[in-house]
Amino acid sequence: MKKRILTLGFIAVLVIAFYGCGKGGAKGGATITVGSKNYTENIILAHMMADLVEEYTDLTVVRKVNLGGSNVAWTALENNDIQMHPDYTGTIVASYYQEETSTSEETLARTRELVAEDNLKALEPLGFNNTYTLAVTQETAQKYNLNTFSDLVKVSDQLILGCEFEFKDRPDGYPGLKAAYNMEFKDVKGMDHGIMYRSLNEGEVDVVDAYATDGQIKVFDLKILEDDLEFFPPYDCLPVVRQDTLEKYPGIEEALNRLAGKIDELTMQELNAKVDDQGMKEDVVAHDFLVEAGLIKEK
Repeated sequence: MKKRILTLGFIAVLVIAFYGCGKGGAKGGATITVGSKNYTENIILAHMMADLVEEYTDLTVVRKVNLGGSNVAWTALENNDIQMHPDYTGTIVASYYQEETSTSEETLARTRELVAEDNLKALEPLGFNNTYTLAVTQETAQKYNLNTFSDLVKVSDQLILGCEFEFKDRPDGYPGLKAAYNMEFKDVKGMDHGIMYRSLNEGEVDVVDAYATDGQIKVFDLKILEDDLEFFPPYDCLPVVRQDTLEKYPGIEEALNRLAGKIDELTMQELNAKVDDQGMKEDVVAHDFLVEAGLIKEK
């Protein structure tokens, strides 16, 4: 029996029920449900998935976005409360199945093997790797000549790291990073994700942990440092769909795979920034992108 993390099925059911009035399509006939986690990027991608399925099939898609963290959304998928959602290879392999990750290609292959055992299918990657990274202002990068994590090691004892509370304590966060690179900061301040960027911009911290596709990277014109020892796992994003749903409605796979390779890290940063900085709605950002990419027609 493979190792699995404990899932909070009861909580997932309550969350699904709470968000049961999520946005649905205008079509009649059969209905499926797409879900998402509780942050901008995942919500945008869930809306893209819904738009594509509605464009290329006769299905109506109910959208139950912002369900909660990774475990809640994954449990909903396993329990058939939702039939598809966007997820990340590193999260699936390391968090859900508690296995070691490797290269992007190997982690993708293992993702497909693992989810297949649970009646799920991982479709084609969307094109971006939303991995952890470290970011600094352009001024800090120039002052200390920073391009890589190894460059940062040389001056880390002079700098303050601002990071999420979870990152501060997780083995695959700062403790593991410190061990892999022998990186020791002058001080480490735990804080909420959104506050980190304001703290960096105001000079309260010098370095922040970041996701490669965070919209704030573009908003604040930050410098992402290269993880030259490849400590952080790959987090290639892709749609995950229940296998029984694909067998019943095979057109879903072709519809969703139209998005394969269409979104790189910079593009995802820009889409996230439209929501987080410009205040646009996630479903509007998703729809506009698909229209501009020629993947759906304007409504």
